[in-house]
Amino acid sequence: MPGGRADAHDPPEAPARQRSNGRVHLRAGPVGGAGPTRILDLAESGPSRLRFPRGEGALEAVLVNTAGGVACGDAFTIALDLAPGADLVLTTTAAEKIYRSDGPVSQIENRVTVAEGARLAWLPQETILFDRARVRRRFEADLVEGAALLAVEIVTFGRAARGERITDGLFADTWRVRRAGRLVYADSFLLDGPISDLLARPAIGGGARACATLLDVSDGAEARLEEARALLDEAAASGIEAAASAWNGHLVVRALSVAVGPLRSLVARVLAGYRDRPMPRVWQS
Repeated sequence: MPGGRADAHDPPEAPARQRSNGRVHLRAGPVGGAGPTRILDLAESGPSRLRFPRGEGALEAVLVNTAGGVACGDAFTIALDLAPGADLVLTTTAAEKIYRSDGPVSQIENRVTVAEGARLAWLPQETILFDRARVRRRFEADLVEGAALLAVEIVTFGRAARGERITDGLFADTWRVRRAGRLVYADSFLLDGPISDLLARPAIGGGARACATLLDVSDGAEARLEEARALLDEAAASGIEAAASAWNGHLVVRALSVAVGPLRSLVARVLAGYRDRPMPRVWQS
């Protein structure tokens, strides 16, 4: 009864969950304004870590999630601050897994600032949504004039090896890119409910199980449209629909695929040709 002692037959209260809260902040750039890109400041907390394989050229940062994935209610934040002249490649050690949730929504916040003459290649490996996953992800970028951003994201809906369908879930993905303080690119993508059934509709996914977006915001990006289309033609594979467009000083490639493996291969080939650089080593393992 209210205010009285609990009955011996009452079920025990569920224990409070311990959720992951991972944060990474990296500031990088040439020391003294010249030379190779170095780590100027680095802060890490929770299960999020950055590792820096040795190599030539750009500084490569590999994001590691020691929690093994994202579970219901987890929160992850990445903040990158590139000083003038910095050249950074950010990738992930493996595909990021978004696990099933019984209600709480996970939050992923990515924020980048790119100064004059700096270049950021945002190249994480694919994100895998499990059935009943619930996640909101946001990518915010602030570029000054003369800065360059190349970003790619691949998402696969359900574990293909298990023939998994997403009977219910939430995937909200928001991109906002500003250049010299002016919004130049805005994209909001939302799938809520029976995601696999939604993707089966011709007007939404046409039966796709994976999608990819590649965005180039840099000087001359818009003029590279025919080059991007030629690279897509060279990498074309059965079961993939892809197209490139350019406007407002940037270029966008979008792709849908019935399977993530061929889509990942196409993205890697297009990126390697577009950047004229090999993909990060973790992509090749």
